Amino acid sequence: MADMNIALEPCDLAAVPDLVQQITQLGTQVANGDTQARFRLLKATRGLVNALETPRETMIKHCWAQPAAFTAIEVGIQINLFGALAKQGDSASKSSDLAQQLNVDPLLVARLLRHLAAMGYIHETGPDEYRATNFSKSLNIPLIGDGYPLITEDVQIATSTLPKFLKKTGYKVPTDALNSPYQFAHGTKLNMLEHLEEDPVNFRRFHNHMSAYRQGRDSWMDTGFFPVRERLIEGADKSSDAAFLVDIGGSVGHDISEFNRKHPQVPGRLILQDLQSVLSQIQAIDSRIETMAYDFYTENPIKGARAYYMHSVLHDWPDDVCQKILARVSEAMKPGYSKLLVNENVIPAMGADWQATAEDVMVMITSSSLERTEQNWRNLLEGSGLKVCGIWKTDNALEHLIECELA
Repeated sequence: MADMNIALEPCDLAAVPDLVQQITQLGTQVANGDTQARFRLLKATRGLVNALETPRETMIKHCWAQPAAFTAIEVGIQINLFGALAKQGDSASKSSDLAQQLNVDPLLVARLLRHLAAMGYIHETGPDEYRATNFSKSLNIPLIGDGYPLITEDVQIATSTLPKFLKKTGYKVPTDALNSPYQFAHGTKLNMLEHLEEDPVNFRRFHNHMSAYRQGRDSWMDTGFFPVRERLIEGADKSSDAAFLVDIGGSVGHDISEFNRKHPQVPGRLILQDLQSVLSQIQAIDSRIETMAYDFYTENPIKGARAYYMHSVLHDWPDDVCQKILARVSEAMKPGYSKLLVNENVIPAMGADWQATAEDVMVMITSSSLERTEQNWRNLLEGSGLKVCGIWKTDNALEHLIECELA
């Protein structure tokens, strides 16, 4: 057993001088508009915190500080605390005044705000006085705020049972989409999406949460990522009734709407496919985009499109289910013409981003699936009768675009 003294000393003091130097240099680059440097600076600052913290401090952060902050945020969303803070703009408010506006116990509001300020999520400007941050203001946006109650009311029930599930199954990675920690925790035989569909509020929250996940990243549609003109537009059927892009499982249409905005000159039809229960949540969409209720386990009625596109679809399913989904896409593709574009994480051999590794554990829990390495993707796609023509990415992108054709 390790000596307790190791838990009371900083984890890596020797790394601190180099990290401080990196942070100073990167800070200057970020101030000068280098967007790539921001990601490196974030990584360096996380490294500095990890180096300076003692193991005891990290343990307390994991076990007390972060769960308490998550809970405080969710309660704050329920009582509209962050809406009340945001109404003050950049002015500070007394917790007692906020409590009066919200008709909530003043002591409760004071204690929630105090911890959120200690964690840096809101500004503390004086004794019992607080001001909104951009983060707290963003919690009023459904795409941001909806993730918290979704996690607490649904996903966290499954994540907390993972140790028990793995012990019960002999610590083997789950591979059955209908026998994951999610089914174990919820006592259901439904997959996660089917289970969520029975709760309209959390179903809406889920789609908002996934839409937020897609925001703020380099997009494959942008110049310098994937050559849309050379790989898709050139050689495409120019007739108005020809299908150009089919977004399979495209939720409420964020991706295909973005494509339409960025490439309005493409010929033919843009088609969004998802379950009717998902499409019914669309509030507005460009008239050019056709919506079509479709279950990706069934024959696709759109044949011979220039491109079929799937974003964060296959990562929700283990290989055997993905093969069934891909078989339906392959059936619809026209040899030598149609492409399949798979927009997903590709886990590198080392140095994986924390967002991708977190998602890898989460999809293991919710659907017995995984975030795949390049070799995982090649095995899956090539084993499904497809040829990988290229894997595209920019330095700032977390996700890749995998371009495929029929083999």
